[in-house]
Amino acid sequence: MGELRTERLLLRRWRESDLEPWAAMNADPEVREYLGDVLTREQSDASVAAFQAEFDERGYGWWAIEVQATGEFIGFAGLDDVEPGLPVTGVEIGWRLTRASWGHGYATEAARATLIFGFTVLDLREILAITTATNQRSQAVMRRLGMTHNPADNFEDSSAAPDGPLRHHVVYRVTR
Repeated sequence: MGELRTERLLLRRWRESDLEPWAAMNADPEVREYLGDVLTREQSDASVAAFQAEFDERGYGWWAIEVQATGEFIGFAGLDDVEPGLPVTGVEIGWRLTRASWGHGYATEAARATLIFGFTVLDLREILAITTATNQRSQAVMRRLGMTHNPADNFEDSSAAPDGPLRHHVVYRVTR
């Protein structure tokens, strides 16, 4: 499946023209606030190559998001296997948008399309979302999607600073 369409958005495979705005997003400390250090251009480009390879291998992954009316690249959304070594397993939904596109409902709109894809095309029974405990914006999107949080699923990222904002994580879930 190459693309998903919503009322306002196109979730599609990555293009060469996405590399520059993607790198700018990854160099923005506010966009990366709950993700860790900003990325170099090389790291950012490598992430897109990895996204493409994973998508080709599995048939799902991270789509680039563009606004249909303008063709503007505004970020990504999609599904990925939960990273090995975490205390939860399954398929995780995620999104990341440019700062200029925050507050317009794009994350929820793209994530809804992604959930539908996961449940109908991939026939998943459950989809998870993981974020830092301090990332209230993403948790609000998770709640709007009908996802629920069980505090028993919370975990600590041992690679993060013990008292840092990236240490404590929450898990939200939604079932088909």
